[in-house]
Amino acid sequence: MAKPIVAMVGRPNVGKSTLFNKIAGKRISIVQDTPGVTRDRIYADADWLSYNFTMIDTGGIEPDSDDLIVKQMRRQAQIAIETADVIVFIVDGKEGITPADAEVANMLRKSKKPIVLVVNKVDSLKDENNAWEFYKLGMGDPITISATQALGLGDMLDKVVGMFDKALFEQDDDEYIRIAVVGKPNVGKSSLINKLLGEERVIVSNIPGTTRDAIDSNLNNELGKFILVDTAGIRRKSKVKAEIERYSVIRTLTAIERADVSILMIDATEGITDQDEKIIGYAHEMKKAIMIVVNKWDLVEKDDNTMAKFKIDFQQSLKFLSYAEYLFISALTGQRTHKVLELAKKCYDNYSKRISTGILNEVLDKAVLMKEPPIVGLRRMKIYYATQVANRPPKFIFFINDNNTRHFSYERYLENQIRDSFDFKGTGIQIEYRERKDK
Repeated sequence: MAKPIVAMVGRPNVGKSTLFNKIAGKRISIVQDTPGVTRDRIYADADWLSYNFTMIDTGGIEPDSDDLIVKQMRRQAQIAIETADVIVFIVDGKEGITPADAEVANMLRKSKKPIVLVVNKVDSLKDENNAWEFYKLGMGDPITISATQALGLGDMLDKVVGMFDKALFEQDDDEYIRIAVVGKPNVGKSSLINKLLGEERVIVSNIPGTTRDAIDSNLNNELGKFILVDTAGIRRKSKVKAEIERYSVIRTLTAIERADVSILMIDATEGITDQDEKIIGYAHEMKKAIMIVVNKWDLVEKDDNTMAKFKIDFQQSLKFLSYAEYLFISALTGQRTHKVLELAKKCYDNYSKRISTGILNEVLDKAVLMKEPPIVGLRRMKIYYATQVANRPPKFIFFINDNNTRHFSYERYLENQIRDSFDFKGTGIQIEYRERKDK
C-alpha cells in the first residue's frame, strides 16, 4: 500500500524542520556509518489516527547572494507540487506575510493539491491575532501552532489526514509489484525499461537529466503484473549546488518509498560511486527488496573470472547490502534483460514472505543452542519467543528479558540465522526487540 506523501513547504526560518522533527519524534534514527543516512534528514515516517504517511522536509534552501528568494521558493514549491499528496504550507506568525509567502501561495493555489496553511510560532494567546492576516493568502482557514512547544499539532494533523485520498488505503496490495529503477543519470534506466516493455515508452538519450520526473509504466506478463518506475538520476554533488541537490533527491526518494523492489543500476564501466551508495542506502533504510543491476556489461573486457571479481568488488563497497541480488546485463543489446523481472519477482516473494511462529522459534532455539548470547554486564540475554508481525517488509518481534543485555554482534548473528533458514535473499528484514520482565 502506497503511503501518502506530506510535503512541508515554506521560506527559510519559519520552523519547517522543527515541526518535521517534532512530528517524527523518535522515528528519526541517525546511524552515521550507514549510507543514505544524513544528519540533515529530509524524510520520516509518521502516523496519526491510524493513518501512516511519509513526510518530506523541503526546508533548508537559503538564497545565494546572486539569486532572488522568489526564484528559490519557486524551485522549492514546484518539487512539493510534483511529489506530494498533501502540502503543509508553513508561515511565520510573528513576522507576518512576506512577498515570498505570497509567491509560494500563488504557485500552490494553482496546483489544485490539498493544502493546509499552518501559522507557526504562535506561542501564546496574544499571538493568536497575528493569524488573521494570513487569510489574505487565499489558502482557507489557517491553523495556529507552536512547533517548539508542540501546541496545536493535533488539530493540524487532523486536517492533514482528513485530506488524504482514502483510495490509497483501500487499494489491492497484491495486484501489482511496483519496481523503482534508480541510479545516476545516463546509466541506462530508461533503456532497460523500454527493453522490458518492448516499446519506446520512455525517452532514451545520452544527455544526463533526460528523465525529469518519475514515470510509471504498467506491464503484465506470465510472471505477474508490474509497475515499472523510471526515476530521474541524481547527479554528483560536485556538479550541482549542494542545497538544490537536496531537492532533486526527493523524486527518487518517493519512488523508492512507494516501491516494493528497488533496482539500483550501475554503469559497469564506472563501478560503484558514493552517489550509488547513497541512493540505494535509502532503500536499505526502508527495508525494501533490493537488486543491483550492472549495466553496459557488453563494454567490459572479460575473462572467466571477470563477473565474479566484479561482484566481490561491489559487495565490498556495499557491505551493508550483503542480502542484495546481483545481475549483469546490457540494456542496449538485451543481454540477460529477460532475467530482470524474474529476479525482481523472486525478491518480491521474499519481501512478502511470512514465517509461522512455531517454525521461527524452532530456528531461534537451535541458533541459541549453537551459540549462546554473550554476557553483557552481569546478565545474558534470554529470548522468550519471537513472532513475525508483518511482511513487505518482513518484521519480527523478539521478546527478551532485558534490553541492556543486547549486543550488536549477536543481533547480527540471529538475523543471519533467520536469513539462512528462510531464504530472505534480496529483501531487507526488520527485527525489533521488546523487553518483557519475568513474572
